[in-house]
Amino acid sequence: MDKMPRSSKQSEALLRSLLPEGKDVALRPMFGNLSAFVRGNMFMGVFGDDLLVRLSESDRAELLRVEGAAVFEPMKGRQMKEYVVVPRSWTRDPAKIKPWVTRSLDWSSKLPAKKPKR
Repeated sequence: MDKMPRSSKQSEALLRSLLPEGKDVALRPMFGNLSAFVRGNMFMGVFGDDLLVRLSESDRAELLRVEGAAVFEPMKGRQMKEYVVVPRSWTRDPAKIKPWVTRSLDWSSKLPAKKPKR
């Protein structure tokens, strides 16, 4: 079994730098990585050195046409179809990622709120 990748300080710093301001936005650890949530729904995160965003079907199709973008697959054969990994080359130019973070937050904000598990 492959070891689950852990987010690096660099990928976590990138995630924090892209995080939109908002009372409903929260940052939480998930499986040794860091993820951002809105109203209890994950909308972006890091997985190892990959940055992923949750998108509507049409936005996913658009982003997946970009070279280097991919459907998020945390384990071989286990796709999380609503999530797209942004091209790694974009991490050197966060301005390319920002519009996708905005789309991700907008889309995920419309999902039904998840109740805390407590």
